[in-house]
Amino acid sequence: MNIFTQAFAYAADNWSALTSAFWQHLLLVLVPLGIGLGLGLPLGLWSARSRAASTLLINSFNALRVIPSIAVLFVAIPYFGLSFQSAVLALTLLVMPPILINTDVAFRSIDPMIREAARGMGMDAGQILRQVEIPLALPIVIAGIKTATVEVIASATLAAFIGAGGLGTFIVRGFALYDNTVLLVGAIPVALLALMAEISLGTLQRFLQPPN
Repeated sequence: MNIFTQAFAYAADNWSALTSAFWQHLLLVLVPLGIGLGLGLPLGLWSARSRAASTLLINSFNALRVIPSIAVLFVAIPYFGLSFQSAVLALTLLVMPPILINTDVAFRSIDPMIREAARGMGMDAGQILRQVEIPLALPIVIAGIKTATVEVIASATLAAFIGAGGLGTFIVRGFALYDNTVLLVGAIPVALLALMAEISLGTLQRFLQPPN
């Protein structure tokens, strides 16, 4: 029997467990992504406005990019235990760099003459930010969010190593049993989620791109 047919049959037999793992995985993606957006967007804007903040934040978060998520995961265990919180901490540190750095680049790359023209039209700082800077910066910001989303969807599978659930549970089980059928039951939905995020956010990015 074809391995994909076997995987489909296994998924059908374990539909309840698969559905539960899917929602756990989605939570492991959305919570770190929400925290990353809540912190990364304002910090990225601040970084674009301040050279000192840029030096500190960009260097710090660039350094985080070289640390494997699984290493952060196991460092968090002594403090949070084998828990959802440990997974969220590791995944939040993963999503922060692309969001913050792209936000910094997006606002820093806006032509100063555009801001001057907006001031000349009588706009205040808040109006310039909302009506001029944010629309121009959004495509690059969305690119960072897209990168962060795809990365966290894939990396959330690591949460299974500490018992935090998610689709990685089937991947870990497949490795443990040397059974590619079980592994595919976790791997295929993760790949599809990542592909959907890539396509949808890529489409949004192109839609928001200002005309030349």
